[in-house]
Amino acid sequence: MDKKGFISLEYLFSIFIVLIIASGLLFFSQSTIESSNNIEDTMQHRLILDKTANLINQVNAHGEGYCAYFHLDSKPGYYVITVEKDKLTIEFSNKKGETLILPISTDEKYKLYSGRSYLVSKSANGKIVIT
Repeated sequence: MDKKGFISLEYLFSIFIVLIIASGLLFFSQSTIESSNNIEDTMQHRLILDKTANLINQVNAHGEGYCAYFHLDSKPGYYVITVEKDKLTIEFSNKKGETLILPISTDEKYKLYSGRSYLVSKSANGKIVIT
């Protein structure tokens, strides 16, 4: 402002440019934070899927009568794991992830829900049973 109370055009223009740059940086930082949260959430669910696949493969490899107990943690949110012949599929927050497992012998398709405990065993006829 000068002595008469007028603001120069250059001063208004520079304030406008600073506001545009600040809003751009704010948008960029918000986008980066959301992206990192999304990656963290996806990694947690991927680790749960891999851990479950590893456990089923261990039971299958140990032979008849072997069993293992496990609990699906509900801390990362609600999810459903579907066990089929050669793959596990996890569904969470309108997303889907898959991992392959050794082809197992099973009579049915199993759905495993977060927050519950399960027992994986290999029966006398060589089939994997999840209860």
